[in-house]
Amino acid sequence: MKQLTSRDNPTVKHLHALATSARDRRASGETLLDGAHLLEVALARGAGLRWVAVSESGRRQPEIAALLAACPPEICVELPDRLFAHVSPVDAPSGVLATMAIPAQPTGAGPLGSCVVLDGVQDPGNLGTILRTAAAAGVPEVLLTPGCAQAWAPRVLRAAMGAHFGLAIREGVDVAAALAGYPGQILAADLRDSVELYDLDLRGPVAWLFGSEGQGLSAAVAGLATGRVLIPMPGGMESLNVGVAAGVCLFEQLRQRRASGR
Repeated sequence: MKQLTSRDNPTVKHLHALATSARDRRASGETLLDGAHLLEVALARGAGLRWVAVSESGRRQPEIAALLAACPPEICVELPDRLFAHVSPVDAPSGVLATMAIPAQPTGAGPLGSCVVLDGVQDPGNLGTILRTAAAAGVPEVLLTPGCAQAWAPRVLRAAMGAHFGLAIREGVDVAAALAGYPGQILAADLRDSVELYDLDLRGPVAWLFGSEGQGLSAAVAGLATGRVLIPMPGGMESLNVGVAAGVCLFEQLRQRRASGR
């Protein structure tokens, strides 16, 4: 395995750029997978990896060593721990990173089944959590407005724990155009003129609208809703984290669909 020891090495510079710069990720069309779990999922899904970088100490971990054995040796490089920390997207380096091309966005008509629409969700942890929750609940498509965090950013990938590989993710979406003629309900998580979640019939297709952590839904996206949803909170809290709210809504829909045999 080739060893890289200098920050001036072109591959090291590229890894650092992918870890730290959304602009560089867009320009190169690549992203960075951080950690053994993401590498394992990427290999299982046949993702085209371009580089796999391992730290000196990470190479000695049995889990990472087994994954390296499954990678083409010509794409694998080893970095001293200190240099690996320089290219890591997180403060506590995982020991292994991989680069891959960002998949092309789905093409064709807008969604027909249930989907999640995220409007201005900027926190990578929240975005990744919602992607993971959508995948877990069997909601196959997620649409992001231009104000959202970059879906394929390393911290979003890390929070989603491999969910990206099982979802159709569309970024920079014109939501009005995408939902034109949508055959189901379009429901906004909102406190105004809302119906309690557990009083709604959610067995059919639903386009769920969730807004940013601070401002909520923009007026343009909120105006597309055919109904507004309130999650009852008898404990007296005024609101929920957007990732938690999405989880409550999606799994209530799943519960209703399973109860009806759908």
